[in-house]
Amino acid sequence: MANSQSPIPNLTSPLDKMPSCPTVEILGVPVHAVTMTETLAWVRRFMREEGVHQIATVNPEFVMKAQTDERFMQVLREADLCLPDGVGLLYAARYQGERLPERVPGSELVYYLAELAAREGWRLYLLGAAPGVAEAAAEILRERYPRLVIAGTYAGSPDPGENEGIVARINESEAEMLYVAYGAPRQDKWIARNKETLATVRVAVGVGGSLDFITGRAVRAPRWVQTVGLEWLHRLLHEPWRWRRMLALPRFALRVIFRGR
Repeated sequence: MANSQSPIPNLTSPLDKMPSCPTVEILGVPVHAVTMTETLAWVRRFMREEGVHQIATVNPEFVMKAQTDERFMQVLREADLCLPDGVGLLYAARYQGERLPERVPGSELVYYLAELAAREGWRLYLLGAAPGVAEAAAEILRERYPRLVIAGTYAGSPDPGENEGIVARINESEAEMLYVAYGAPRQDKWIARNKETLATVRVAVGVGGSLDFITGRAVRAPRWVQTVGLEWLHRLLHEPWRWRRMLALPRFALRVIFRGR
């Protein structure tokens, strides 16, 4: 994924020359108008600051879920970065007379962050997905980026009853970057719930099914399908059980259109 065309910024660039980070509010959810390159620049800054910085990869399903889940809406509004992971958000912003410069897909971000972690020496922890998936994804990422340090992997559960044990594992690993693959909104709520107890983590990202993509358990749509905005259809054809969740897409479009009038 990351190659000579990698958007990873110059690692010697001064952090006080950060790009601005405007937001576009879509049905109450703030979406940051950033590119992949700017996202990685912000991650570099976050990694040098105290505390856990939460990144959410927002798509229309997130936005519609937040309409009826008050806690999820709060988590998204308080996140450090809400990335535009969904072409529908770009169209919605344009309809509102605003602009999101490009998609920042979580399934691509996981590779770029791993590459950046390998360059910088940050310790990465993979949490979530089905048993064995995080371990397999870690092995693939290590092969791709030999300098990458995987601090640990664990499937676990987003159940609050497991918080203490999971946080203890992550803290003992001294991880500085964390991927959480429990799916939305559980992964995002998990991060928000545990921000105060993760001792060494500086950046935590909800990555959804990205670990499944890394391991080949799920297949991403071809680039041209993504470009024309039909990735949802490709995924539905490969995962027909998702049809109920896909109903959020036309509902999202209608809400944006009629709210804008």
